[in-house]
Amino acid sequence: MFLPISKDDLKERGIEQLDFVYVCGDAYVDHPSFGAAIICRILESHGYTVGIIAQPDWKDDNSISILGRPRLGFMVSSGNMDSMVNHYFVSKKHRPSDAYTPGGEPYKRPDHATVVYSNLIRRTYKDIPIIIGGIEASLRRLAHYDYWSDSFKRSILLDSQADIISYGMGERSVVEIADALNSGIDVKDITFIKGTEYKTKNIDGLYENILLPSYDEMKLDKKRYADSFRIQSANTDSITGKVLVEEYPNGNYVVQNPPQPPLSMTEMDDVYSLPYERTYHPIYEDMGGVPAISEIKFSLISNRGCFGGCNFCALTFHQGRTIQCRSHESIIEEAKIIINDKDFKGYIHDVGGPTANFRHPSCEKQLTKGVCQNRQCLFPKPCPNLKVDHSDYLSLLRKLRSLPGVKKVFIRSGIRFDYLIEDKDDTFFRELVEHHVSGQLKVAPEHICDEVLSKLGKPENAVYERFRKKYKEINDKLGLKQFLVPYLMSSHPGSTLKEAIALAEYLRDLGYMPEQVQDFYPTPSTASTVMYYTGIDPITGKQVYVEHNPHEKAMQRALIQYRNPKNYELVMEALKKANREDLIGFGPKCLIKPRKMSDGAGHTYKDGKNNGHNNKKLQKDMRQNGKDTGKREKNNSSLKNRNSSPNGKNSGSKKKTIRNVHKKK
Repeated sequence: MFLPISKDDLKERGIEQLDFVYVCGDAYVDHPSFGAAIICRILESHGYTVGIIAQPDWKDDNSISILGRPRLGFMVSSGNMDSMVNHYFVSKKHRPSDAYTPGGEPYKRPDHATVVYSNLIRRTYKDIPIIIGGIEASLRRLAHYDYWSDSFKRSILLDSQADIISYGMGERSVVEIADALNSGIDVKDITFIKGTEYKTKNIDGLYENILLPSYDEMKLDKKRYADSFRIQSANTDSITGKVLVEEYPNGNYVVQNPPQPPLSMTEMDDVYSLPYERTYHPIYEDMGGVPAISEIKFSLISNRGCFGGCNFCALTFHQGRTIQCRSHESIIEEAKIIINDKDFKGYIHDVGGPTANFRHPSCEKQLTKGVCQNRQCLFPKPCPNLKVDHSDYLSLLRKLRSLPGVKKVFIRSGIRFDYLIEDKDDTFFRELVEHHVSGQLKVAPEHICDEVLSKLGKPENAVYERFRKKYKEINDKLGLKQFLVPYLMSSHPGSTLKEAIALAEYLRDLGYMPEQVQDFYPTPSTASTVMYYTGIDPITGKQVYVEHNPHEKAMQRALIQYRNPKNYELVMEALKKANREDLIGFGPKCLIKPRKMSDGAGHTYKDGKNNGHNNKKLQKDMRQNGKDTGKREKNNSSLKNRNSSPNGKNSGSKKKTIRNVHKKK
């Protein structure tokens, strides 16, 4: 049974007043891939009644009260995506559709949805507790750079007028918040729960806290923001993390408690065994359904967390670096539910998480001492303590492949190639290629220049080259012709036209033309975004080159797809600006050909700096053109007489003959 979304649903269930109302920027999809469904089902399993208001009309105050005043409070989330990323391309142009809205219709949620919904609630219910969470609130929980307005913003806790942020995944913290409210504790006194953030005017009672640079300091000095981010990055672990305090004007403070501990395997299993309907609410059927369900309906989540530590990714701040896994039994039980779905065709689309082939913590030390505060597990080199083992994941995949009704099990959520290539046992790599690739394996080297890769937090290009060669070798041994599709990023901090051209040359030599390129997108709570805003690497404190000019960024992007005719002018401009006109010409190493010019008689000739021989050819051909003019006119006159049949029967042969004549010329 779906959770209540209307007064009629409440009446049918005999509920006079809900304990909580969950307001969400997504349509209501009752599936464990949707954060709203997980949080609501968790609360329900602990005895609380919860209703959902999905995509309320933020221009109508009454839209927030359709389920009445809840007994304990409102919970608010923008949905599975940050509302600004959901709305806008990196160019800041509106996206034409929204996969989390019925029929894919755009503009069904406001910009900065968490703030807008919370303020709407606060206008309607002045004193009710408001708890915000989800990806948007989690990654904006402290002062941050906002790319879309190009401004430095306060904590979302202040702008939303909410009382508490439940950051991270939130299964434990929302239950603790609910229990505290249910026991009669005032929301302003709920300051003791891990994985939460609150606001206060008194920090005297805090213990072992770290005072971050104040909001005013960071707004005036970008370096102070980089300093703050470095401290935050070192305190994302539940074992080593300290209480962080950020000061605001007028004696206000935002206090972030340390993160919640990772869920145990049993707790993870419990989360995914709750009674989800596993699809969107039936009210959306006539609207075309919710498109996002197609991506996850036949996929299985096996883990969460990531110790990869890419600088452009916010997973460290949201899910943490410690891997959490479900048991094989739990995943197989869910697979059996999928297999019995009437629409299942035999293909499990994915088995993974943020990184599919992470199924255990990176080292045993993490379990008792937490993740290292000042070093990464894979970057710049794999840590000596790194445990590289795919045996558990391989065992799980074999069990899923053997289930009756399963034809193929794919892995689409991402393989960490630098981790895989460190495995001295090739068994998983071989079976990955043989059984789990659908013609193309997608990996994310992001770039090939080590200068840029170091800013991305990715391994040097030599590691990807080792992986690429090994992938080809295994395919050749198996007699398969499967391709490697690298995800590439343009305009990341550290990338100049020089590095963009080097990447284009690499693709030229590889004979590969990427269909998709991601221009760097500065989103909250990533080291890369801090670099973009401050020009400083927050980890090293060193200056970083950053390209802010949209036209220059367009040139970098165009170079990666230099074969696309639409990009010709941008590529030409980029090569000239970088003094790389040696790449304009007809040689095998050239990226583009010179421009074309007409001689006025229907011929076109190349024009470029290296085309002296073309100028001589132009003169010769123009002299020859004068000699041939009379002959061509005579032929055309003959053709005109021969093909002037009134019934038009010879029109096709006329065109063919003319083409042949010009071909001879």
